[in-house]
Amino acid sequence: MNITSPGAVLVLGGARSGKSAFAERLVAETGLSRHYIATGRAFDGEMRQRIAWHREDRGDGWQTHEEPLALAARIKDVARPDRAVLVDCLTLWVTNLMLEERDIAAESTGLIEAIRQAPGRLVLVTNEVGLGIVPENRMAREFRDHAGRLHQQVAALVPQVYFVAAGLPLKMKG
Repeated sequence: MNITSPGAVLVLGGARSGKSAFAERLVAETGLSRHYIATGRAFDGEMRQRIAWHREDRGDGWQTHEEPLALAARIKDVARPDRAVLVDCLTLWVTNLMLEERDIAAESTGLIEAIRQAPGRLVLVTNEVGLGIVPENRMAREFRDHAGRLHQQVAALVPQVYFVAAGLPLKMKG
């Protein structure tokens, strides 16, 4: 796909906004083989439970690929013209990069290139983190800034962008 292809979609929203369910419907509507790239890591019991709920909500028919760090490489590996790929989520990926002290600008550049080159349907889910107050600590501010810059880059690249609130998708682009 190129940047004018209708195949790439960015889905933003807050926590528990319904963005993942909406993104899953977008993938299911394609009728293509469904692939799920999960970026979350289960550091504790609560996160393990969230991951289990997501798997249960998705149901059968998905092939899951866990990738907390090398997201660009995994997209290049998984994306095919006959597949629909859902990446959930970019903000967890940014968190993982920060925890591993990776070069987020370089990783983001690699991700943008992978999105640009990905064949088939690609749906990217992320948490909008810039609507609240300025975080009180440096790490949280850096996270918000990294995520915001990445969202701007992805939104500029992909032909479709949705914002989901209260389970209702608002088409912002495309």
